[in-house]
Amino acid sequence: MLTVDRLCAGYGGGIVLHEVSLRVRPGSIQAVVGRNGAGKSTLVHTIAGLVRASSGRIEIGGVHVAGRQPHRIAQTGVGLVPQGRRVFSRLTVAEHLHLAAAPWRAPTSGGEGWTVARTLELLPRLAVRLRHRGCELSGGEQQMLAIARALLGQPRVLLLDEPCEGLSPDLAARVRELVNGLAADGLTVLLVEQQLQHAIELADRVAVLEYGRVVYDRPTAEARRDPAPLAAMLSVAAVAPSPANRPTPRLWADTP
Repeated sequence: MLTVDRLCAGYGGGIVLHEVSLRVRPGSIQAVVGRNGAGKSTLVHTIAGLVRASSGRIEIGGVHVAGRQPHRIAQTGVGLVPQGRRVFSRLTVAEHLHLAAAPWRAPTSGGEGWTVARTLELLPRLAVRLRHRGCELSGGEQQMLAIARALLGQPRVLLLDEPCEGLSPDLAARVRELVNGLAADGLTVLLVEQQLQHAIELADRVAVLEYGRVVYDRPTAEARRDPAPLAAMLSVAAVAPSPANRPTPRLWADTP
């Protein structure tokens, strides 16, 4: 469903992503982990069209979308739940939902599609907060609203950028349960996750980004059996090498 092939992207004249390749099967969860500054959010933003790819391919259901405007990529079936939630502070929950459920957003695949009523059934806490503004919601409620907003865009691929950041353990567990249920219903998920343990518990595969390169991409069942390589990659180095002196990472990726 989602294919990223030799993708390069960055900001200004600087390259952040170096020939990143990932393949996410329909209805599966691909986790992406890495240290701060590894390029995880840049990857998500490039897939969504917020950062322009300098080379490589991004395919959604076989359709090449790299270089398209963000709204055009969204129309192919990509939904984004950004880091920090990004809800509008002055809009009510109801206004958020009705804007996201604009009439032109027809489902991108078969099935009943997402409606406001269906999202409220999935996320009942929002139903009792419809008249409250974004700034009046708790962090967990804002995250639920961000997920509902993305679902109303009728995605086939859902991009989640650290959805549990800043949430209590109970709320974070609820978000992970929700994501697992969406994938079980057929949604394809790319999940950026800061906590390695959560990533390997939830996802079908886990990839590690290091200095903008994929250095590990394997099934999470294998990662659970032998977590040592992952733990070593994600440990915080005492002194990070300068960009000019960064070694070429040793690759642990296998064929998806």
